[in-house]
Amino acid sequence: MPQADWAEATARKFLAKPLPRRWAHTQGVAAAAHGLGPVLGLDADLITAAAWLHDIGYAPGVVATGFHPLDGARHLRDNEGASAMLCRLVAHHSCAINEAIERGLAGELAAEFRPARRDLADALIYCDMTTGPDGYRLPVARRLAEIRSRYGPGHLVSRSIARSAPELTSAVGRVAGRLAACSPTTASLGQVECAGAVAQPM
Repeated sequence: MPQADWAEATARKFLAKPLPRRWAHTQGVAAAAHGLGPVLGLDADLITAAAWLHDIGYAPGVVATGFHPLDGARHLRDNEGASAMLCRLVAHHSCAINEAIERGLAGELAAEFRPARRDLADALIYCDMTTGPDGYRLPVARRLAEIRSRYGPGHLVSRSIARSAPELTSAVGRVAGRLAACSPTTASLGQVECAGAVAQPM
């Protein structure tokens, strides 16, 4: 059974009913990951699985510290038998270390989960940071602004996003560049997504 199929079923179980808006976002992130197949090759299944599970730490019954990347990764490791790399991707998704610093959890995060290699981390950032809270595609600048607006200027999430913004933006650009180098068809897709075309969520 592909990791992505298992991940979809697991995410659905934890998010669909209690957190429908988070579930909509998750579906959009997974749809974006599916579109990266041409540049991911053998890693496509892993990244799609990580896209399905990246926000599982928000689910009731999974929340422990209140820091969703760490809570999600711990749950996947301890209760779901997820692979080490999948847990690492979830734990560090979208520059999570900066929010961990704000929460005083950086030591725990670093001790338990090593970051994934950069190309894998970039792919998950691309999917998360070009998908809005309702599952629609949007440019990274609008996604970052939406997060800051949702949490407010003084919130620790807003502060961590501000610190992460240069790397998040660069990662999206790197993945869009890889798409553009793939073929004329995927080049167009990469440019349009980076420019902010809107598509329906899956």
